[in-house]
Amino acid sequence: MTFNDNTLSLVVGGTSGIGAAIAEALRHRPGRVEIASRATGLDISDPDDVARFFQRLEALDHLVVTAGSAAPGGRVSDIGIDAAKAAFDIKFWGSIIVAREAARIIRPGGTITLTSGFLARRTIAGTFVKTAMNAALEATAKILAKELAPLRVNVVSPGLTETEAYAGMAFDARDAMFSRASSTLPAGRVGRPEDIARGYLFAIDNPFVTGAVIDIDGGALIN
Repeated sequence: MTFNDNTLSLVVGGTSGIGAAIAEALRHRPGRVEIASRATGLDISDPDDVARFFQRLEALDHLVVTAGSAAPGGRVSDIGIDAAKAAFDIKFWGSIIVAREAARIIRPGGTITLTSGFLARRTIAGTFVKTAMNAALEATAKILAKELAPLRVNVVSPGLTETEAYAGMAFDARDAMFSRASSTLPAGRVGRPEDIARGYLFAIDNPFVTGAVIDIDGGALIN
């Protein structure tokens, strides 16, 4: 599908970080871009709220979901299950609910691009919630790509990216984390939102890409 004045792209999670960078990149193309997130009043963990949101859209061409990166960290024996379930409700179930509703109105040639993370396939103690929900999302996206074909479904898997997600950390700790990663990653630096946004555009633009997991992680998985 080529972009034209009638093209509608929706970025769920588009008010900050990687989602905002994707929305900004799409605004340079013909058509219209909508963004939605908890900040705009959309709770993707609530199926009824998501259904109401999509009822007001008559048609859609491209859906990108970046919402729900937060998850509790800690050992399996220490994590509160309620906190783990709450993270799954947003990142995993929320993404699936949004994709399901969007698929009903996506026009021929359209795409769905979801977001996982390199921890889906990198074993690091204390990260089991992120690992589990991202791995589940990658596996389910491949099934969606078969079930929804010829609509194309892909996943972008970012590595460590400098976004507002780390704003809650002390500045020194955040700076040390990014410096340490920059010195060890093969790419020699951490990601920037615009780096990751290019992966979503690739998934949207290439008509031969579906059921794929696109790693943009600075080489974290080979490190």
